[in-house]
Amino acid sequence: MFDKILIANRGEIALRIHRACHEMGIQTVAVHSTADAAAMHVRLADESVCIGPPPARESYLNVPAILSAATIAGADAIHPGYGFLSENARFAEAVEAHGFTFIGPTPQHISMMGDKIVAKQTALELGLPLVPGSPGPVDSVEEVIALGEKIGWPVLIKAVAGGGGRGMKVVNQADQAAEAFSLARAEAKAAFGNDAVYVEKYLGRPRHIEIQVLGDMHGNAVHLGERDCSLQRRHQKVLEEAPSPALNAAQRSRIGELAAAAVRKLGYRGAGTMEFLFQDGEFYFIEMNTRLQVEHPITEAITGIDLVREQIRVASGAPLGFTQKDIVFAGHAIECRINAEHPETFVPCPGRVTEYHPPGGLGVRVDSGLYTGYSMPPFYDSMVAKLIVSGTSRNECLMRLRRSLEEFAIGGIDTTISLHQRIIRQQAFIDGDYDIHWLEKLVGLKK
Repeated sequence: MFDKILIANRGEIALRIHRACHEMGIQTVAVHSTADAAAMHVRLADESVCIGPPPARESYLNVPAILSAATIAGADAIHPGYGFLSENARFAEAVEAHGFTFIGPTPQHISMMGDKIVAKQTALELGLPLVPGSPGPVDSVEEVIALGEKIGWPVLIKAVAGGGGRGMKVVNQADQAAEAFSLARAEAKAAFGNDAVYVEKYLGRPRHIEIQVLGDMHGNAVHLGERDCSLQRRHQKVLEEAPSPALNAAQRSRIGELAAAAVRKLGYRGAGTMEFLFQDGEFYFIEMNTRLQVEHPITEAITGIDLVREQIRVASGAPLGFTQKDIVFAGHAIECRINAEHPETFVPCPGRVTEYHPPGGLGVRVDSGLYTGYSMPPFYDSMVAKLIVSGTSRNECLMRLRRSLEEFAIGGIDTTISLHQRIIRQQAFIDGDYDIHWLEKLVGLKK
């Protein structure tokens, strides 16, 4: 097992990893920008190293600085968290080349799943169901139109190297194809340095269902059930729940077993997430995230399994601590992402936190790096807390969530707490009757 782990991240996920390490008797090294010198993950870590100025490209994305910090601190391994360098194959290669263990999958698997076209081709070979679409990148408007006529309008143009909705355009009919194709390629080029795009069938009312998987270096692989991540704004998740209210036991078992079998065939190590669209009883693979997910705590809540602990154990060479038959799913869990944003305009609101009172009680967990007096810097993601609530049933979970949101107090900055209160009061949400477009209609966003 490792003696010391460097955490190449910030905020609540850096704290989450620190806590898992300390419970395992492992020392931690926090890296930070000058803007994060007073951050909670820096204050709690055993050691800290400043790796650069506030811009992420000069600090949290600065590979030489991170590797130097690991060398100076004498770390054995590096945990990338999520975001930043967590799905950067070159970073994973550099970590291993410099004698550290990368707590995550192999660079080859990161690279494979980071390319959307390669990922889809791999998924097809692994027996996973796909959304109808182009087998590879499309190079012309004529190809887009031909595919639209073949698989039916509307279609979706997506960036090969995409994510977060960038480089993504819906095309309802042939005469819209030229403009959408041009805009998608331009956005993809600006966001990812790669203007390659592909086309797939646009589904009208799908759910976004993801399957948590784990694999080790000994050929073992399991799934830990699904999470419903359909509540999204501009392709960014806002609230997630597990299990999904849209699936029955047979559907849940079928897609979980397919995902676990795919991971086993790949020889994948560590934590990963298979993402699917689900509509009319059918699943369609869209991508695989080769890292820990923001919403991993709701899976932990219904399984009792510490995913970060398992990541660390697997990276050290240990086998998974359980088999599929050992995993028991119990109760229901919901996560609300609390952002420092105006709840109606969604304008980011960094600033000094004048009051911080998280909710508590049975089945309530808050992952956050906030504290009273903390000044939230304007340079990074606006998510400041995750409220995770669990109960023996979905109804109990909803009642506990309502109470917890009423208790949650963050002063000095605008937050989206009131947005979550609005969401959970809606009858469609109470009934579990929503899809990936539902939230944008609720808050008045059509784009």
